[in-house]
Amino acid sequence: MAETADVVETVKQGYAFEGPAIELGALLVDGTPNPAAAVRIPLSMVNRHGLVAGATGTGKTKTLQLMAEQLSAAGVAVFAADIKGDLSGISQPGQESEKLLARTKTIGQEWSATGFPTEFYALGGQGTGVPIRATITSFGPVLLSKVLGLNDVQESSLGLIFHYADKNGLTLLDLKDLRAVITHLTSDEGKGDLKELGGLSAATAGVILRSLIGFADQGAEAFFGEPEFDTADLLQQRDGKGVVSLLELPNLQDRPALFSTFLMWLLADLFHDLPEVGDVDKPKLVFFFDEAHLLFADASKAFLDSIAQTVRLIRSKGVGVFFVTQTPKDVPDAVLAQLGSRVQHQLRAHTPNDAKALKATVSTFPNSSYDLAEVLTQLGIGEAVVTVMNEKGAPTPVAWTRLRAPQSLMAPATAEQLAASVQGSAGNSKYTAVVDRESAYEKLAARVQAGAEQAEAEAKNAPQPKAAPAPRAQKQEKSMVEQVVGSSAFKQFARSAGREIIRGLFGAARRKR
Repeated sequence: MAETADVVETVKQGYAFEGPAIELGALLVDGTPNPAAAVRIPLSMVNRHGLVAGATGTGKTKTLQLMAEQLSAAGVAVFAADIKGDLSGISQPGQESEKLLARTKTIGQEWSATGFPTEFYALGGQGTGVPIRATITSFGPVLLSKVLGLNDVQESSLGLIFHYADKNGLTLLDLKDLRAVITHLTSDEGKGDLKELGGLSAATAGVILRSLIGFADQGAEAFFGEPEFDTADLLQQRDGKGVVSLLELPNLQDRPALFSTFLMWLLADLFHDLPEVGDVDKPKLVFFFDEAHLLFADASKAFLDSIAQTVRLIRSKGVGVFFVTQTPKDVPDAVLAQLGSRVQHQLRAHTPNDAKALKATVSTFPNSSYDLAEVLTQLGIGEAVVTVMNEKGAPTPVAWTRLRAPQSLMAPATAEQLAASVQGSAGNSKYTAVVDRESAYEKLAARVQAGAEQAEAEAKNAPQPKAAPAPRAQKQEKSMVEQVVGSSAFKQFARSAGREIIRGLFGAARRKR
């Protein structure tokens, strides 16, 4: 390694930004932090995105909390998924201790207990938080295919189903709407409706329907419907501070694809609605994507391409995205290449796969005087190897950093504190009560009723036969969907052109709420 004085001077100059910055910590030299060599991220470069990585238990969550605090203090809104509930403490002032103050003093941090404005959300109301829901229509076929684990052919077929529903005014708000349309398109009456577009095979439709049933059995019905969450609510400020929005994700292990894909829907919805702002002094919102490997696992090429495009373009909307995961290998190259800031916590090399991941991680850093293969396995908790993008867009020197301590509570908030916050939230009255307005299922039911009344009227006016044949055994009563799709009223309705929804990235609906 280069001489100590040279390293200190290199870091001091490399991180001497003129504008406001997020203070990460101090350079660590021979085990001792040097407060004169501060390690920082320019606030104007935060929307160039970033990566927070490291093995389990190395301090990634506390780094996220530290960054979220400073962004909030600078008036920047923050969104994060609270996987383990640890981040909820950001709403409460931290607890002072001799050990804490001794640490902060060594890195030149003036620490004071501070809480930050926080909103708590929960998917479909499953957990403690204001419910977040999306309609099937706005979620789109690509994201839904990722959740259902469909292959490329099945994803293409699902896209065709959405196209048909959009074009014919069959609004898909929840899962029962989608099931009804799929059933129609595979019936004798509905097969011809998609003939010009290649049709929908019964086998593929069966796979999709079975996947939807399994999805519903996991409790997914609660995630889809209305009122749909307006992502503009994530861009709030209070008393000059950006609001930190935390989404609780209970039982992540049971539905990992749903949770990660729902986060991607939030990001895509923001992309659709926010105006272009170009380069800004500070971002409007910073989006922390925790457990990022869940998003990319088993994803189709089309899905990965859409993620890469979203990350590349959303910067100009004033949104920064930080992926939080274990190693850079968890993030595809097309996305990793767009991440300007890197905060790498300790990696372990206990297995051949660990050693391979360590080698790959080292190769992603700029050249430095460190033996990174050695340093990355020696980092202590609350330490990281950092490189960011300076104000001119160039990478800063690689710096072994002792990170600052969060000023908010480094433990979960109490159940009483969470409940009080949710109860007092403006979103509580806006989103808690479920709305079941007329959609595809209800419209089809109305057509069945109209068809039945018409058939009854025609029967009354028809001449009576002289002799009626012996009645056959009655068939089993048709299901609601079978009655709907077999009615002449439905066929007339399906042929009438509706307003086709414009879809953008991920096939998500591009519309203002």
